[in-house]
Amino acid sequence: MNFPHPDPIQIGQELIQATLDLTKQLEITDILQQFVDQACHLTDARFGALSVLDAWGETTMFLQHGFSDDEAEAVGEPPKGLGMIGSIPANDALIINDIATHPLFTGFPPGHRSMYNFLGVPVQMKDQVFGRLYLTDKPGGFTDLDVRLLRILGNAAGVAVENARIYRESQNRERWITASQKITTAMMEGAEEEEALALIADTVRKVSDADTALIVLPSVGYTWACEIADGFMADELLGTVFPPQGRAMSVLHEGAGMIVDSLARASMLRIPTFKNFGSALYAPMMNRGVAEGVLILLRKPGRLEFEASDLPLAESLAAQATFALELASARHTEDMATLYDERDRIGRDLHDFAIQQLFATGMQIDTARDKLRAGEMGEQDIIAVLDSALVAVDESVRQIRSIVHDLREPDQDVGLVERVRRETSLVRTALSFAPSLIIEVDGTIISTDQDEQLISVSDRVDADIADDVVAVIREGLANVARHAKATAVQILLHVSGTAPNGHICVRVLDDGIGIPAQRERTSGLGNLRTRARRHGGTFSVSSAQSGSGTELVWKVPLV
Repeated sequence: MNFPHPDPIQIGQELIQATLDLTKQLEITDILQQFVDQACHLTDARFGALSVLDAWGETTMFLQHGFSDDEAEAVGEPPKGLGMIGSIPANDALIINDIATHPLFTGFPPGHRSMYNFLGVPVQMKDQVFGRLYLTDKPGGFTDLDVRLLRILGNAAGVAVENARIYRESQNRERWITASQKITTAMMEGAEEEEALALIADTVRKVSDADTALIVLPSVGYTWACEIADGFMADELLGTVFPPQGRAMSVLHEGAGMIVDSLARASMLRIPTFKNFGSALYAPMMNRGVAEGVLILLRKPGRLEFEASDLPLAESLAAQATFALELASARHTEDMATLYDERDRIGRDLHDFAIQQLFATGMQIDTARDKLRAGEMGEQDIIAVLDSALVAVDESVRQIRSIVHDLREPDQDVGLVERVRRETSLVRTALSFAPSLIIEVDGTIISTDQDEQLISVSDRVDADIADDVVAVIREGLANVARHAKATAVQILLHVSGTAPNGHICVRVLDDGIGIPAQRERTSGLGNLRTRARRHGGTFSVSSAQSGSGTELVWKVPLV
């Protein structure tokens, strides 16, 4: 069968147009798809495919031409680079115009349509093989002219991809700067530490086009764990403890980030869940030359790897995450200073007013007692002294009530859960770490952003009991800060049912040194026991069930 000879002028014009069309694209995927389409058009091949390779030589992106959706689905996974495809030279082309009789042919995969000829060429970029292009089913067979056309088209595609990468880097830099401004604004507006870190994880994941973002921070017992997780498999990764010999700890100790081409194919992986990811980026969270955490970005297998230009941008935002921690710590210190100032003011008011007046009243009664014993006072004198003393006591009580009212005034419209959160926030400076707060309603753990559930907690608990709950948590955390030498403490606030059949329970658990054999001072615990008894409840302090630390349990019925 005779086939028409190609017209060189027409081919030249089509090649020029194809290269111009490639340079118009700014998205890498669009460039590569158009490259495959143009290659098939210029060579009259019916089918074509491009395997974009990663650092391991495995296909990380696969683009096709000429196959229907059903045919592409029937083939399934992209070729593994064996047989004819694996034999494509790094610097030359492979032409096979009779596939069926060629020794490299080992058969088609199940569901793959039959083909009769083949042309495979490497696609190079910066003198490295970027991918493999293979075309099939050209009437009359492939020739050296096809190879020359594909080399010219491949060079144009390489330039277009490089230009697209430069454009993408500039766009990425602009997005990272915008994200940085967004995070800075949130922190300056007073966002809490966890809220700021969650915002950073969400923002960095989106701006870096990652599937998952993790923030690794110091945890219990000198370990490091994932405290913030956002995106794909976030629930499974949250709380993951990172091994001391792993990549995250290496980045932490060396203060330098790294990019991993594929976790799924890593020869050694100490966190099994990471097998579900491909490329990874690790950035240290630096503060004055010291790493205080690690930001980890992850992509699913089959996606393009992180590029070297992504690392400094991620490191910059990781430094902002560290700043968020420091800023939050400074706010907590300021809150503690405000609290101490308020306590000093209360002490001064009590001393200058109520205590002085009660002291004067006591001296007046003491003088009257001595005169009564000496027979120097009559009945009317005694009545006058007692009346004066009662007036003074009433005035002292009024002053004390006024001081207590002023103390509670700022919190009068604040719910119980918010008051408890304030207590856990204020004590973090004294503890040097943040307590863990868990709120459980009718057996279900609720998030602190579930407003309806939080309002339900406040509605169920009487104001008097709510005051005692706050006092119990305050005293429990103060004991941990003063005596426990703990590295972690957990507060569980459990509300079950409603009055008169429900109850509220406060548990404070720490991993400290436990209860000493001889306790010199128990007045604080005695107060908690009294608070429980007056509501008809119970109070206990014992060693934690884990064998180390202490467990405080305060439980009263709802009224």
